[in-house]
Amino acid sequence: MALRVDDVARFELSRPRLEAIAYRLLGSADEAQDVVQDTFLRWQAADVEHVEVPEAWLTKVLTNLCLNQLTSARARRETYVGRWLPEPLLVGDSMLGPADTAEQRESVSYAVLTLMERLSPNERAVYVLREAFDYPHREIAEILDITEAASQQLFHRAKKHVADGKARGGIDKADARRIVEEFLAAATSGQTDELVRLLTKDAVAVGDGGGKVPARTRAFEGAVAVAKFMEGMLRPADAKRAVVGGSPEIYAGVANGEPAVLAVVDGRVAVIVCLEVTAEGIAAFRTQANPDKLERATEQWAAADHGEPLLVL
Repeated sequence: MALRVDDVARFELSRPRLEAIAYRLLGSADEAQDVVQDTFLRWQAADVEHVEVPEAWLTKVLTNLCLNQLTSARARRETYVGRWLPEPLLVGDSMLGPADTAEQRESVSYAVLTLMERLSPNERAVYVLREAFDYPHREIAEILDITEAASQQLFHRAKKHVADGKARGGIDKADARRIVEEFLAAATSGQTDELVRLLTKDAVAVGDGGGKVPARTRAFEGAVAVAKFMEGMLRPADAKRAVVGGSPEIYAGVANGEPAVLAVVDGRVAVIVCLEVTAEGIAAFRTQANPDKLERATEQWAAADHGEPLLVL
C-alpha cells in the first residue's frame, strides 16, 4: 500500500526516537537501523488512516521486532568468538537519543548497555522504555501485551540487575580529555603504581575482537592485573601495528557518555576503549576492536573536529 507524503513524514519524525530505542535494546547500530526499516515496512503495509496513535503503534511494532531480534541474538552470541560487547557510539551521534536526565544518560552508558546483557528481553524492554523514555507502565503493558503489575515487577527486577552500573554520567569533552590524559600519563610512565592509584581495587578489563582482532576471552581482574595489561596494550610494538594496519594515533573522546581512548589508523577508528569512571576511580576498561562494530564510529570521527593525537604508537 502506497503511503501518503504526510504518512511518510509522520514516520520520519518518529525515526530518531525509534532508532534510539532500538539501539538501547539491541546494543548494535546496524541492527537498530534494520529493525527501524522493518518497522517502516509494516507501517507502509498498515491501514494507517485507522491508526489512532501512530507513536504508540510504531513503538509497539518496533519493540516486538527488537524482542524477536534479542531472542535470536542470544543464540548467535553463544557461537560468537570471544566476549560480546555492544557497539560504542561517539558523542553527538543521534542514535544515542535523549540525554536530558541522569536516567537517560545512564541508560545508554557503555557500562549499563553491557550490564543489560544479563536481562531477559522483556526486562530489557521495560527498563529502556521506562528509564530512558519515561513511558508509563500502563503503556508499556500495552506494548508488551502484559499486565501493568507485570511491567512494574519486570522494571524493579531490571533496575536491581543494573544497579552496579554506577558510571559517572554527564562527562563532557573537557572532563573526558582530562581523565584520558591522566590515564595515558600513568599507563606510559613505566610506573605501575601510578596507574594502580587511578583504578578501583576490583577494576576489570574486557575486550571484544569478534574473532577478527585478537582479544582475551577472560577478563583481567584486580587493579594490578588490569594496570599491567593496559600498560602492555599501550606499549608500541610492530606486532600490534600489523594487527591494526599501521601506527595508531591515540585520542581522547567520549563514547556513550563515558571517557574513551580512541586508536585511529589512517582515519579509521581501530579501537575504542570505554572507561567506566566512579567516585572511587576507574572501575572498568571495555575495549571494542571488532571492525564491524566500529564502522559508524569511523563515519562520526571523519565528520568531527578532533585535533592532534595525544600519543602515537
